[in-house]
Amino acid sequence: MLGRRADGRHARAWPRVPEDAYTLVRRDGLDPVAALLDRDAVTRLRLPFRFRGWLVTGYPDVRSVLADSAGYSNDLVGRLGESATGKHHLGGLGLCDPPEHTRLRHLLVPEFTGRRLQDLQPLIEGIVDDALDDLSRLGDAGEPVDLVEHLARPVAARTISMMLGLDEDEHAVLHRLSSQRFDLAGSGGGPFGPISDAIGHLLEVVRRQRAHPAPGLIGRLLRDHGTELTDTQIAGLADGLWTGGLESTTSALALGGYLLGTDSVAAHLLRDDDRKGVDRWVEELLRYTSVVQVAFPRVALADTELGGERVLAGDLVVCSLSAANRDAKFVDDAAQFLPDRRPRTHLAFGHGPHRCIGAELARLELRTTLPRLAVRFPQLRAVAPIPRTDGERLSFIYGLPAVRVLLEDGGPADDSSRDAGTA
Repeated sequence: MLGRRADGRHARAWPRVPEDAYTLVRRDGLDPVAALLDRDAVTRLRLPFRFRGWLVTGYPDVRSVLADSAGYSNDLVGRLGESATGKHHLGGLGLCDPPEHTRLRHLLVPEFTGRRLQDLQPLIEGIVDDALDDLSRLGDAGEPVDLVEHLARPVAARTISMMLGLDEDEHAVLHRLSSQRFDLAGSGGGPFGPISDAIGHLLEVVRRQRAHPAPGLIGRLLRDHGTELTDTQIAGLADGLWTGGLESTTSALALGGYLLGTDSVAAHLLRDDDRKGVDRWVEELLRYTSVVQVAFPRVALADTELGGERVLAGDLVVCSLSAANRDAKFVDDAAQFLPDRRPRTHLAFGHGPHRCIGAELARLELRTTLPRLAVRFPQLRAVAPIPRTDGERLSFIYGLPAVRVLLEDGGPADDSSRDAGTA
C-alpha cells in the first residue's frame, strides 16, 4: 500500500500503530497516563508487522535493558529488515551497535567536553539574551506570548546550528522533517521516511562542505576524518545531533518556562542565583517532564528473562523513559515536581552506551535560559493549563505546539493552570 509523502512522492504506507502502543506517548497534563504507569514492569506490547513486542516501564528493568548492548541490538535496519524500515537512508548513533557505535561516538566526544562547552557558554548566553529581548518586545502590549516560538525553539535551533555549522535557512526544512518522525498519528510513511528525508537533506550540506568546510562540527569531521567517514555517515551523525538538540531541548525549555509560570515557589528558587539550586531544579525538570518519552527500540539477541517474563531472540523491546522516571521504586513522591529534590540518576537522557551524547549541552542551555527567564520576568504566569494529549499530536518527544504566558502581572493566575503544572 502506498501513501503520499510530504514531497509528493509515494512511499510504502506505515500500518496503523495498535492502540496499546499509544499509551507510551499519551499525557494527562504533564503526567504519563495512568494506563502506562499502572502496568507491570514488563508487559507484552502489540506492534505492527506482527513483531513480538515488550514494553518495559520499571526503572530497574529499563536501566538493565539500556545498559546491555551485548543482549540487545539497536541495529533495527539489520535486525528487522526492509519489512519495517523500507529502503531508506538511516544512520546516526541511535541505530547502530558496537564496534561501529563505539567508533562513531568516539569521534563526537571532543565536541561535548567540559572545555568545549565552556567555550560555548558566552555564545549561548548571547543567544538567550537576544531571545529574551525579543520576548520582552512582544510582551510590551500586555498580550500573551508563546515561549515555544519566541524563546525555546530559537535558543535550541541557534545553539545546535552554531555547533553543527548549519545556516539559518536550513532550520524550517529540518524542523519539519525531524518533528514528523516522532509523530505516531501522523505520517503514513512511518518514522523512517522522515529520517531518510532529513539525512538526504543533510547529505547536500555535507557535500557542499566537503568542498568548503564551514565552522562547526560538520566541517571539523570533514577536515579531521573526511577520509574515514562517508558523506552518509556524517549526515547521519548530524541528523541525530540536530534532532536531539532541537526537538527535545525546545520541549524542555518551554515546559520549564511553563512550570515557572505556574509555581511561584519554583520560580523563586531559580531567582536565588544559587548554582546548586539551579542544578537541582534542572535535574528535577528533566526527570519530571521526561520529554524523550521512549528510548530507541532494541531487538533481543538471545532468549532471556526480563522482569519475570520470557523474552525471545528477535523480540522488540521498547523502554518507557517517562514511566521509569515516575517509578515509585526509583524516587519518593514521583508524581510531584519538587525543584529542590536531591538529584537522582534519572533516565531523561537514557542510560548506558547509547546515553544522549548531548546531555551536557542540553543542561547548559537549560541552566542558562531558565534562571534568566525567571529573573527577567518575575511576574511571568501561564495563561492556560496543559491539555491531555488525546491523539492530535502523539509524539515520542513530548512537547506542545505553544506555551502561552503573560510576562507582567495582570491579575491572579488561573488556578487550573497552577494545578495542571504541579499535580
